[in-house]
Amino acid sequence: MVARLIATWFYVGYLRPAPGTWGSVAAVLLAWPIHVIAGPLGLVVAALAAFGLGLWATRDYMAATGTHDPSEVVVDEVAGQWIALLPVSIGAAHAGADLAALWPGVLTAFLAFRLLDIAKPGPIGWADRMEGPMGVMLDDVIAGWIATLFVVVFAFVYHGMLGL
Repeated sequence: MVARLIATWFYVGYLRPAPGTWGSVAAVLLAWPIHVIAGPLGLVVAALAAFGLGLWATRDYMAATGTHDPSEVVVDEVAGQWIALLPVSIGAAHAGADLAALWPGVLTAFLAFRLLDIAKPGPIGWADRMEGPMGVMLDDVIAGWIATLFVVVFAFVYHGMLGL
């Protein structure tokens, strides 16, 4: 079933322990070729596509399995992680650098997103409590946007204040 393939992000969601973390790892690894091929705009398009397809796939998967926010559904982590990586992609494109060269930013985006997705503070928790596929997807999108703020602040401190 195509919905299962997308919802579990090509079965990455079945990896244990911590399927959400595995989904984020898969997103980080796939962000590099997306960035190389299409730059930051490609990452925006990919995140939007993951969100749109994720809503559809999650709805169908939840209906087929009779579950609410199943842990194996990780397409939401993919969309959120790609959003969290946007400032790094923009910075790499601006500097003419390889995305891997900005590994501290990539690591910050990964850790900030995972911590926010796990802790679910404020609006992330609100979205997580929503019923249906929108709640499954939206909490990770919000976590991704908040993680971008962490990445920008980290970059400011790292490059601006410390001069590294």
